Amino acid sequence: MNDMQRGERLRPRPRLLPAWTSTLTWKATVFITLMCCGLAALLGCLVHGAMTRQTVGTAREKALTRLERTVEAYEDGARMPRGEGIDPAGLPPELRALAVGGRRGTAVGRHRGHPVMWAAGPAAQGPIAVSVDFRASERTIAELDRAILGSSGLAIATTLLIGAVVVTRITRRLHLTAQVARRISAGDLDARVDDGTRSKDEVAAVSRALDTMAASLQGRLEAEQRFTADVAHELRTPLTGLNAAAELLPPGRPAELVRDRVRAMRSLTEDLLEISRLETRSERVELDSHDLADLAARTIRASGTDTALEVRGARGAPRVDTDRRRLERILGNLVANAHRHGAPPVTLTVDDRTLTVTDSGPGYPEYLLTSGPQRFRTEGTGKGHGLGLTIAAGQARILGVTLAFSNRETGGAQARVTLPGPAAPTATGCARRRDEPPPPGSPTQPAR
Repeated sequence: MNDMQRGERLRPRPRLLPAWTSTLTWKATVFITLMCCGLAALLGCLVHGAMTRQTVGTAREKALTRLERTVEAYEDGARMPRGEGIDPAGLPPELRALAVGGRRGTAVGRHRGHPVMWAAGPAAQGPIAVSVDFRASERTIAELDRAILGSSGLAIATTLLIGAVVVTRITRRLHLTAQVARRISAGDLDARVDDGTRSKDEVAAVSRALDTMAASLQGRLEAEQRFTADVAHELRTPLTGLNAAAELLPPGRPAELVRDRVRAMRSLTEDLLEISRLETRSERVELDSHDLADLAARTIRASGTDTALEVRGARGAPRVDTDRRRLERILGNLVANAHRHGAPPVTLTVDDRTLTVTDSGPGYPEYLLTSGPQRFRTEGTGKGHGLGLTIAAGQARILGVTLAFSNRETGGAQARVTLPGPAAPTATGCARRRDEPPPPGSPTQPAR
């Protein structure tokens, strides 16, 4: 298979029907409609056929009985009624041929503009025939057909209404289950379906299975968070002593290596504690008014890196209500990641309420662009522990800003931090300004 054929096979096919036709409600409606119409047509045909045969049979018997009386009157020489007798006008040709052949028969035809049932038989001077009025029978058949159509339409409408109610109830429960699954995927581990119906159907089984899975997942994640927090907290004390002991070592290369590793372990411990606090969603946002340009410049100075600052816009950088420590933490981690895994030049751009960190390195790996930052996963040089971007994403979620990762077309990675507008919600957690008193029962000191 060449590239052209492969491209033709992978090319998405255009949709012939709108997207809503793929829903379960639409499919169930179409299925019920087709089944009702098919059943109504089958029953209507059977009833119509049986009633028509009965009506025509009754008219045929009446016509043959009248034909016998007419033949007897003809043989006795009595006068024939009008429209009866030898070869009357309007006799169907096929019935005339049957009588000429020496047999009796009946046929529906018309006489003087009205439907009649003809009966004919052989006689000495030609075919003798009689007619019976068929208008009443024809009206009976027509009324029956109308009754069949009306009752079929009513039955189809009633069945569709009942089916729509039942299917809508099922699909509503399925939509609720899907919504809870999306909430769990977004991190809301307390979400549950709690299907209150007493039904024991498959939808209830799926709902119970989802609730069980969510509870099990929540328990495991909480155990993991507690374990991480406990380990990081317990490591603080020995690391503090180890750091003090390292400071007492005589100057030299071994002492520098020990101090460097102690600092790395302390940094890792603090990162683990911060991730644990972010995952428990117990952080509070301290809002205050800050100039984005000054905040970006402070972040660059604190990082101690050769990072260029670029401020765009005719009016310069705006003042925003945000948590300075958290936003500096986000920008600092992005700048550090750009220098550690990217390549110079590294630029921090301030454009209105958007801050962008770019570098000229190989760019972000594919897994990060599709699934977001993951703890303890790094690619390329393998430096670090893979916690910087995870902390940045967690702080962005707490702060209520949008953090997007992408690769530039000219090469290099790009991380874009977009702060919400003045009228938009400023955080997903509980937020208050620094000059506001803390609510009753809350800690007086902000959580790190």
